[in-house]
Amino acid sequence: MTEATKRSILAILAENNRLAPEDIAAMLCLPVEEVTNFIREMEESNVIVKYNTLINWEKAGEEIVTALIEVKVVPQREVGFDTVAERIYRFPDVKSVFLMSGGFDLTVLVEGKNMKDVALFVAEKLATLEYVQSTATHFVLKKYKQDGVIFEDKEDDHRLIVSP
Repeated sequence: MTEATKRSILAILAENNRLAPEDIAAMLCLPVEEVTNFIREMEESNVIVKYNTLINWEKAGEEIVTALIEVKVVPQREVGFDTVAERIYRFPDVKSVFLMSGGFDLTVLVEGKNMKDVALFVAEKLATLEYVQSTATHFVLKKYKQDGVIFEDKEDDHRLIVSP
């Protein structure tokens, strides 16, 4: 199987992880067994880490507060930011942690039941960690697009209006 074919299978799964190997094989004119084996190999080697479902919790009637937290830390000798990042990503409230360039070191994506839950997480757990110098919390007010998916597309026809 060529590298381009492998990338095609991964791209198809990234777009729609519910497709069966039979469907992917038909799309790419490949034997089903070859696609099935490749997907299994990718799962076992942790290239495919997880299959996700993107849910618009607001439409489902759930109140979930999301916050992006900028974190400045003191890097540790020999391990840099890795040890501090690991301590942070082990908290169940934390959905993502990214090492950043620029004015702060880590971006932490946190979800909670309400703003108070997120504020308490920052004040009692995150800001109190050794090597954390400062935090700045930004609450998400509305999600327009996430993971490439537009949540509320207002118009069906996106062509520009031409007037005489």
